Amino acid sequence: MVRERSHRLSRDAYLGEVVVAFTACVTDRQPAFTDDEIVGVFADALRDAAQRSASTVLLYCFMPDHAHIVLRGQTPRADVWRAMVTFKQKTGFWLRKHNAGIRWQKDFFDRVVRRNDDLMAELRYIALNPVRGGLVKDWSKYPFLGSDAYDLEDLFAAA
Repeated sequence: MVRERSHRLSRDAYLGEVVVAFTACVTDRQPAFTDDEIVGVFADALRDAAQRSASTVLLYCFMPDHAHIVLRGQTPRADVWRAMVTFKQKTGFWLRKHNAGIRWQKDFFDRVVRRNDDLMAELRYIALNPVRGGLVKDWSKYPFLGSDAYDLEDLFAAA
């Protein structure tokens, strides 16, 4: 019998002053994030979930059918995994109430950003997703991109 291995690290990997990049997808690649109001609701829910878990939103990028989110734990008791789970639960409930045909895929993809990784390069890469996806020619014109920790202009100026 072959046992399937989980892609997830132990829960301890998400605790403390750690940085994790998450990607959450919408089921069947339905375009859920094309409206300012919806993305505003989701960005607020993300900030609330992060704050409740002692985390900061380093970057979010809501593409039409998925979201890239980078969180950093701010204290030794921070739990970025809990922040992401709470965000998906709250917004999943909102979707069921307001857009019954759209829902999150189960789970999410994640990657712990190691201390020796170039965090700024990772953030720039995510911020350029709308350009690579053909949604805009200039990343700064994409309305569904934001950070609670960085001025995005400075992020690119440092490149």
